[in-house]
Amino acid sequence: MNKVMTRAQHHPAPAQPGTRPPTRRDTRRDTRRPGGVPPRARRTPAPQPAATPTPTAATPTPATTAPTPPAPAPRTASPAPLAPRRPVPQPRPTDLFADRLLLVLSGRRPVHSMLRHTAGRAYDDLAHLAETGPLRSPGVRPVVRDVGYYVPRPGAFEAFARIGTGDRLRAMAFRLELGRDHRWRCTAVELDGPRRPRSDDD
Repeated sequence: MNKVMTRAQHHPAPAQPGTRPPTRRDTRRDTRRPGGVPPRARRTPAPQPAATPTPTAATPTPATTAPTPPAPAPRTASPAPLAPRRPVPQPRPTDLFADRLLLVLSGRRPVHSMLRHTAGRAYDDLAHLAETGPLRSPGVRPVVRDVGYYVPRPGAFEAFARIGTGDRLRAMAFRLELGRDHRWRCTAVELDGPRRPRSDDD
């Protein structure tokens, strides 16, 4: 059995001439709000410019960049420390006087150059030997080959020297003594044998 549901339709009355047609009132109510008040339109807030945040204690501020210090100059290698100088060995008095006496006896220096280096009769003996020029040799310069000595007592030397004049060897003996002024002086000298005999006037 089919049921047919029908809805009664209301036909409005025909409008009278010279009158406005009846307006339809919306009787619907919004069940979502109490009292049936229609919802209001939402207002969209106007966009505002973004504010610059002010630095606070909690907001770290960017650190300023410190100036870069100049690069240090390259270090040059320090010079190596100088080694201590070794003292120059001083020649012995016997070697010095052998050369001095040879220069006088060969005529290359005058006798008076030994005046302050002699004492007692040594200057006179040297002057007598130098008169004859025993060590003068034409074309050949005499040289000291070697020197020997012994010490008879402190402050004294007994020395001898071998003098080479070409192929010939000569012997020279001399004595040195240390003075109170701490200087060495020749006190005796002879060549090829004993010294000349002293006279009563010496």
